[in-house]
Amino acid sequence: MINKIWLLLISIGIGYSFFNSNVNMGDVILNSSAAAFDLIISIGPLVVLWSGIMNIASHSGLLSKFSNLLKPLLKKIMPSVKRDKALEYISSNIAANMLGLGSVATPAGLKAMKELNEENNNKEVASDGMITFLILNTSGVTIIPMTVIALRVAYGSVNASGIIIPSIIATCVSTICGLTLDYLIRRRNAK
Repeated sequence: MINKIWLLLISIGIGYSFFNSNVNMGDVILNSSAAAFDLIISIGPLVVLWSGIMNIASHSGLLSKFSNLLKPLLKKIMPSVKRDKALEYISSNIAANMLGLGSVATPAGLKAMKELNEENNNKEVASDGMITFLILNTSGVTIIPMTVIALRVAYGSVNASGIIIPSIIATCVSTICGLTLDYLIRRRNAK
């Protein structure tokens, strides 16, 4: 299905370029490729740096300590999750997302889902813990949106860090709304 959507979007773009004489497809393709490469080069070091820091934090036991701080809260939010390893990966994912490092959070998120799937009795349907984790991962509170700040710096923003307060507010609201809706739906389904 997604392949059909992409094919449709690409076809619309190419069709538009043929009917609009102001757009030169060759220039657009070359310029956007160069811009994408420049963006990767400017953000790549940030991702590598924070991936390394998260790896050091993991090996030093800092993530385990952070996990222990979050465990009481996570156990209340996700009462069905029993594996400590899953909670550790979830904590790691939350820590990376709090720093606005979605690409660094992805490996921990995948490992957390694998652990949650291990304790899932029905492999055809996502467990309550998996759904709640997905909500936390998608809407998670971001304190310092590093990737967005790096993008703003790369594109010459005058106030690259001006996104911090709106980001904290938006992600707090989305997390509270997501978790509230998750709780209400879980409660309704339990009846």
